[in-house]
Amino acid sequence: MTAVNLNRGMVIDVDFNPTRGSEIGKTRPCIVVTNNTYNARVPVIQVTPITAWSEKKGRIITNVEIQATSKNGLSKRSVADCLQTRPIDHRQRLVRIRGQLSLSKLKEIDQALKRVFALD
Repeated sequence: MTAVNLNRGMVIDVDFNPTRGSEIGKTRPCIVVTNNTYNARVPVIQVTPITAWSEKKGRIITNVEIQATSKNGLSKRSVADCLQTRPIDHRQRLVRIRGQLSLSKLKEIDQALKRVFALD
């Protein structure tokens, strides 16, 4: 893929293969969670993977439910799995850009990330 400008809150498809152990795998949508300064300057960014919603996944405190919209580019009800956040080299793993999360949804993800990393 050619050089792209990635911004915090973008929904992008990432190819996670190969994986090891319990890591999330395959090509799936993710949310860019690093700040725009890093996104513009370094090829390694941090993303939070998105997976299909289920009642069980919806009850996990570090998961954030996301409804599909034309703005975010998702096709079904999903959850952002903030426990599985990981760095990627977007030059190697970015498949495509889907859209952008709303600011309110990004704030929910911020809260879940604070729990995961004990930032409060």
